[in-house]
Amino acid sequence: MKNLQEATERICELKGSLIAIDALLPALLETLPPAAHGALLHSFEAHAEAARTIMLNTPISEHVLTVFERDIARTQALLARTAPACPAPDPGRTAEAVLLASTRIATYLGPSLLTGASGFFFRRGERLFLVTNRHVFADEASGHFPDRIEIELHTDAQDLTRHAIFSIPLYENGLALWRQAADSAGAVDIAVIELMADRLPRSTVLQAFDAANLDPGGEDVAVGDSLTVIGFPLGFHDTVHHLAVARSASIASAYGVRFQQQGYFLTDARTHRGSSGAPVLRRRHAGHGDDSLLSWQLLGVHSTRMDMRPRDLDEDESLGLNCAWYADVLMVLTGSP
Repeated sequence: MKNLQEATERICELKGSLIAIDALLPALLETLPPAAHGALLHSFEAHAEAARTIMLNTPISEHVLTVFERDIARTQALLARTAPACPAPDPGRTAEAVLLASTRIATYLGPSLLTGASGFFFRRGERLFLVTNRHVFADEASGHFPDRIEIELHTDAQDLTRHAIFSIPLYENGLALWRQAADSAGAVDIAVIELMADRLPRSTVLQAFDAANLDPGGEDVAVGDSLTVIGFPLGFHDTVHHLAVARSASIASAYGVRFQQQGYFLTDARTHRGSSGAPVLRRRHAGHGDDSLLSWQLLGVHSTRMDMRPRDLDEDESLGLNCAWYADVLMVLTGSP
């Protein structure tokens, strides 16, 4: 601002804009059917949490944060008064742990949405990580370079409709915040980014795989074994409860052998864009309840579909095979910095 007059005029403009927005909310409530008020409240809370996350990771004054929290609380109270009372959720019914360990990822460059992907949580001691493919965070071949991602987190173990959108920056001072790995054959298409527990939305409900899920538990793993891929193909999922879907698969190459000397094995499954970063799981045969996360062995991370370059696109169907990078690399990626 060049002078005090310009600053005063700008403040007046902002006040006018806020009054106009305040007038919009009651108009929306009058227009929307009462049944939609509850959905509006949940959506507002989720987007408020996303805005809060961005502000906490941005140099901004405490006064702005205080005013933001005051107005968020005021709007929540107004929406809560008009939202119809919902029946109490059944305390005996909730999602399986494996579904609460997976999350939908949206990549952004500034305000622009770029792509959708899948991811899951992995815990190493007291530290929590988000796992997905490296090409979700950066992909030179396609020119894909987002600067942040958003994930969905449940905030109520019983009412799965309640959730928050959590924004995660991918860079700080020009340096990437994620970890990636390479082996003798080149880059491994798995990346992890650490989540700071004190920055997660209040009442976050999630499950996380850990080192115990990498152990086969004395069971043999072999070609032909049945697998499950938990993800968000083409972004498809239960949009009411914010839960992923499962696709059946099987091991399609010698497990434990690096296919074509690369750090992955093949799976036979019907997959789509948006499944990148999904956990590839095998159900253990003994020792755990059906809903326990320990009933699953984490074998790999789904990356991309595998096909043959010389395939005749008119005469030959797609092979229907996929690359799953071996998950044991997570012990390297989540080790001490």
